[in-house]
Amino acid sequence: MKLPVEKELQQPQFRIYENIPKTQLQARVKQHYYNQHKFQTVDFVKSMHKKWLAFNHAKLSLLDCVHLLSQLVDESDPDVENDANIIHAYQTAERMREAYPERPWLHLTGLIHDLGKVMSVWGEVQYAVTGDTYPVGCAPAKSIVYGLKSFEGNPNLNDPVYQTKFGIYNKNCGLDKLLMTWSHDEYMYQVLKHHPTCTIPEEALYAIRFHSFYPYHSSREYLYFENEYDRKMLKNIYELKF
Repeated sequence: MKLPVEKELQQPQFRIYENIPKTQLQARVKQHYYNQHKFQTVDFVKSMHKKWLAFNHAKLSLLDCVHLLSQLVDESDPDVENDANIIHAYQTAERMREAYPERPWLHLTGLIHDLGKVMSVWGEVQYAVTGDTYPVGCAPAKSIVYGLKSFEGNPNLNDPVYQTKFGIYNKNCGLDKLLMTWSHDEYMYQVLKHHPTCTIPEEALYAIRFHSFYPYHSSREYLYFENEYDRKMLKNIYELKF
């Protein structure tokens, strides 16, 4: 049902990215994405895989990891200035519990989907942890926040292959074949995928892995990389995000 115009105007607006920042929060967010777009290269992402996928940084319980998020404020979020990320974790879990009471694994997914941000607590730069994600090794989509101008200074711009539509990938190769910007999404997915006692279903793992891939699931770009499996699994991202 469509809301009356006056009620539409009253709805809160989220994910507004200002090219000309008017507040310290807006300036922080813009700087975060300019850093991400400049420094996240193919080689950088591969170096992060080597650094983090040895899984040798800590051994702790899930709830202990959740509590570490009380030390983290997401610098990429234009809607949160000082709130620790642990608040978002419990809010998402509660929203999942209310919307899908018959699917307890989804409640758990909501609680843990951002736990990869613990990398920042352990000293990683936030442009390699938080924010929207996209594939490197191919031309960036126009819908990426702050636009193509924000990629100035990225050395991959000088590689003619990386600046083509498909880049280093094949058409309909599947999202799992893409080298995504390094982030909490990929880290948490890999932690769970390699954990011997992880029992949450593949639907949850997929949603965790791609929930920050806004150019794909919200702007519907990069569709030329998706395959039938991705089309089937997309609904799981929407359940987690919306």
